[in-house]
Amino acid sequence: MKMRFFLVACLAVFGILEVCQGGNLRKNFYGRSCPQAEQIVRTKIQQHVSARPNLPAKLIRMHFHDCFVRGCDGSVLLDSTATNTAEKDSIPNLSLSGFDVIDDIKEALEAKCPGIVSCADILTLATRDAFSVKFNKPVWEVLTGRRDGTVSISGEALANLPAPFFNFTQLKQSFASKKLTVHDLVVLSGVHTVGVGHCNLFSNRLFNFTGKGDQDPSLNPTYANLLKRKCKGPSDTTTTVEMDPNSSDSFDSNYYAILVQNKGLFQSDAALLTTKVSRNIVNELIKQDKFFTEFGQSMKRMGAIEVLTGSAGEIRRKCSVVNS
Repeated sequence: MKMRFFLVACLAVFGILEVCQGGNLRKNFYGRSCPQAEQIVRTKIQQHVSARPNLPAKLIRMHFHDCFVRGCDGSVLLDSTATNTAEKDSIPNLSLSGFDVIDDIKEALEAKCPGIVSCADILTLATRDAFSVKFNKPVWEVLTGRRDGTVSISGEALANLPAPFFNFTQLKQSFASKKLTVHDLVVLSGVHTVGVGHCNLFSNRLFNFTGKGDQDPSLNPTYANLLKRKCKGPSDTTTTVEMDPNSSDSFDSNYYAILVQNKGLFQSDAALLTTKVSRNIVNELIKQDKFFTEFGQSMKRMGAIEVLTGSAGEIRRKCSVVNS
């Protein structure tokens, strides 16, 4: 009875389960140990975003790929070694970019506060700040206090990352394995409102959906014809197209508006319309204010997946290698 009361009280006061589970992540974690940490991250991100406008989409993809494998521990940042192929060299991660940005921020923080700020926190903060700087609006709150993992295995990326050709059941299972809900799944899919996708990740929907040279009947025919003109064929690995047609440079709820027109680029996008529950969430998130609010909450939950805190893991001196 006492434990039940504690949990209910905890949720009522703090509003987030992570606090009830031990207060592992918190606001302004580096307030005393490195007071300028978050400002250093933001200043560096401002410089990088001005030179690379597509950086927000790059970093949020990296952050997602980090958190879904061993939790948000910076394991995606580690380089392969002579005896181990790391996550970043796994097939789903070969198109990730922005590692140099994280390294640049880490170097600045090590110069100011050596051995204090984790690479995992840098990636989380940098992702949020890239969106805030690029789109000139407050986005989501980041709690800090993550520590860095020391293990990174290529095969685990393949096993844990949801694929763009997943159906709804597979997507639901993938998110549930990280203690994320169907609501989180639909909300976080909204990040496809920014950035681009490679043709080879959706071209089966255009050229060979069931293995008979056919087209996915759930894809808007006019949109499919447009995509066919852009993509050279099923094996086109170099051409990219906007994930959110005519709006991929804006952080907004337009992804959901095009989704209900059957213009979701990936099979995993179209899958969100295949159940009543997820379809209802899609229709709710067309409202921009609703999307921004829910996206912030889901990003906060994603950023807390299986985090290492306290004495677990380490604070890497360099993000690409474990401490010797």
